[in-house]
Amino acid sequence: MRLARSLAVKLVTGLVMIWVVASATFFLVLDMPGNPAQAREAQDVLHGMTPAQAQRETAAMFGFVPKQPLADQYGHYMWQLLHFNLGQSIAQEGTPVAHIVASAFPWTVILALSGILISFLIGVSLGVVTAVKRSTRLGDALTLGGAIVNGIPVFVIAILLFYLFTTIWALFPQGGNVSITYTPGFNAGYLGSLVTHAVLPVTAYVLSILGAWMLTTKASVISVLGDDFILAAELRGLRPLTVARYITRNAMLPLFTILAIALGLLFGGAIFIEDVFNYPGLGQLMISSIATKDFPVLDGAFLLIIVAVIAANILADLTYPVIDPRIRRR
Repeated sequence: MRLARSLAVKLVTGLVMIWVVASATFFLVLDMPGNPAQAREAQDVLHGMTPAQAQRETAAMFGFVPKQPLADQYGHYMWQLLHFNLGQSIAQEGTPVAHIVASAFPWTVILALSGILISFLIGVSLGVVTAVKRSTRLGDALTLGGAIVNGIPVFVIAILLFYLFTTIWALFPQGGNVSITYTPGFNAGYLGSLVTHAVLPVTAYVLSILGAWMLTTKASVISVLGDDFILAAELRGLRPLTVARYITRNAMLPLFTILAIALGLLFGGAIFIEDVFNYPGLGQLMISSIATKDFPVLDGAFLLIIVAVIAANILADLTYPVIDPRIRRR
């Protein structure tokens, strides 16, 4: 009962946070120098539209009419959001923002899920080895390597991978998500092109967070190794595999918390990675929107990132009892 109440509170808190972020984006557009919405309306009038037509065009793009009272503008904007209407793009006139964001979202999902899952599996495995072998040369070498990789900025990793494997050694394509020479569909050529274009961006994702997983896992496992129940299990003569399962289960809970949060954040896309490899995900979309001052698209992408982070946190709360049954009894 207490768990259900806690999850309900989390859900309500998440909805409130989404409302706060949506409100912030609304007022941010109004407070920008020159007020983009008013500037767009004035531009339409200069191009021959009547004031009524210009107002309708602006309302379609931004979700509100600039010259209305502030309360009416805000109410109209929130009403449109409740109906999943994010407005229309300025750079691609007539194209709904929801369509543009939805087109970019799957490509970020490919990179984010692949990168975080691969880095999690490798990082946790190396972290366990580092913790168990912490007093050996192998453990010291792995700790040092994890710290070095964790300290390299993500844009440096992306640039190095791009330079080494597309320029020095032309092993992979220089950008994009798929070659235009292949017909989209479930065929070997198209799928192979998707994979080869994704290898370097995914590798950049993996390397950017691999060191963090290693060091976090090492610290978590070491803390569990010092618990009394591990010593008791060893004194009882339990098999090493059983003891290792106890260690892993108790060390995984804090790691899973970080995994859920990182998964939500990565749905926003590593902007530098997608920019370096010209990969058409949310990160690249946000950069192009800033360059073209396409504020509706920028707001839509930002809102989707926030929703992904909040959803990841709620998902973590839902799955905690599966990992640690003791939570269900609280």
